[in-house]
Amino acid sequence: MRAGNVVVGVAGVRAGLQRGKVVCVVLAQDASQRTIEKVERLAKAKQIPVLRGSAAAELGAGLGKPPVQAVGVTDPALARGLMADG
Repeated sequence: MRAGNVVVGVAGVRAGLQRGKVVCVVLAQDASQRTIEKVERLAKAKQIPVLRGSAAAELGAGLGKPPVQAVGVTDPALARGLMADG
């Protein structure tokens, strides 16, 4: 994933959802209940699909970041690929 295609972190994902920039959300397998509720509620309200990914440490490592609980995908082609795989 390229940096321009994703928004990393709960605050960034929520902001991206509110601005209509995020087309798909990936939540870490071990995301906290609070994170899941905050992100899923907003994503569902905006009719944006939510996928469950790997653990936060793996999700972050795949992006060259520390552990990440939520990633918002802004690239429609990348989102379609993730949803087809998931």
